[in-house]
Amino acid sequence: MLDETTFRREYDRALEALKQSLIVAEEDSEAFEAEENNGVLNIVFEDGTSKFVLTPNTPVRQLWISATSTSFKLEWSEATSAFVLPKTGEDLKTLTQRLLREHLNDASITLS
Repeated sequence: MLDETTFRREYDRALEALKQSLIVAEEDSEAFEAEENNGVLNIVFEDGTSKFVLTPNTPVRQLWISATSTSFKLEWSEATSAFVLPKTGEDLKTLTQRLLREHLNDASITLS
């Protein structure tokens, strides 16, 4: 398990990279907007139907995504140096991209 300092550093790095990808994607889509506040990333949908919330859970060293009435708990993978969903093996960007595509029913959304 990562120590707290390393977890925070990796979480901040992963969140910033995801935020930058979301900013580019939201320009193409205009169906959502990414907003960060105090280490929490919210993806707010323009139609007002819902939002996705990404937060750190420092005690258990997980990155949590609350989306589509489900909580996704990503863990740090030393092998890939990324937060991944153990059940599917998806990393943070891949999972977020899939969730956005499913929620908006838009297969063209791409997070690079």
